[in-house]
Amino acid sequence: MSSTDKHKWVFPARFRTGAYSWKASKLACQRIREAVSEIKKVARKDPVFGAEGAVRLLEKLWPALQHIDTSSGAVGSAVNKAQDALLPIIIDAPADEKTREQWLTRLWQAVEEDAVDYLSPVCDRWGEICGSVEVAGRWADELLPTLRSCWSDPWRYFRGATACLSCLLVAGRYQELLDLLELDSPPMWHYRRYGLGAALGNSYIARFRALAKRYPMKDKALILADLIASTPGEEGNWFAAAKEIGLFDLALELANRSPCDPKTLTRAARDFLDSEPAFALGCAMAALSG
Repeated sequence: MSSTDKHKWVFPARFRTGAYSWKASKLACQRIREAVSEIKKVARKDPVFGAEGAVRLLEKLWPALQHIDTSSGAVGSAVNKAQDALLPIIIDAPADEKTREQWLTRLWQAVEEDAVDYLSPVCDRWGEICGSVEVAGRWADELLPTLRSCWSDPWRYFRGATACLSCLLVAGRYQELLDLLELDSPPMWHYRRYGLGAALGNSYIARFRALAKRYPMKDKALILADLIASTPGEEGNWFAAAKEIGLFDLALELANRSPCDPKTLTRAARDFLDSEPAFALGCAMAALSG
């Protein structure tokens, strides 16, 4: 039985070209959420077919939404949340090389036709979507000449800039990536891809979570290490973040290097008494010494 026999997609009929009028923002957001839900449900049973549905929705977004008044930001937010959910499905799908190449071709055409950059998150993770180091390398080779030319002239814009950078990163061509970034004048933080100072939150752990969400491709332990290094003398404030990702030895080290809220330490001692008794004891001792 073929994939098309397994499930007949509902969402494509709701994303025809020009399907939504100027004031249809609320309806469009609802339809996007419904489409994502449908795709995720299918992907749990058939990851490749689910990824095919994700590609199909992404290539339909701009044509369907092009007439909507986007001034409220609601549609843009819905589109971004949809991509947060759908891109991992495409990236992780166990598709063969031919199928993935077809997805890349279709997605790139959608990126080029997208007049408002709805699909910028697709470009940001293009190297991962390629599915292999070899394919990412080939895309980097294809995009590099244009990007070099555009960045040699600061007034020229290239839509595939982050896609090229993503491919170089995935391909492990770090020196080429750094050399290319030197051409970016004036430099743009978005192209630098990693902004510790841009992490927002009303607490240290909220800052860590925000940064980890913004850079899902980066190891959380490395993100935390960079945050710790950026706040000398405040190491204890990162205790909760280290605890959250299971780095218990590091968490205790941080708590003993600079002040940490005794209530946070006491709560950790209580919560981990059974599962991590050594860590719980260390937290209790640190709370007493603080």
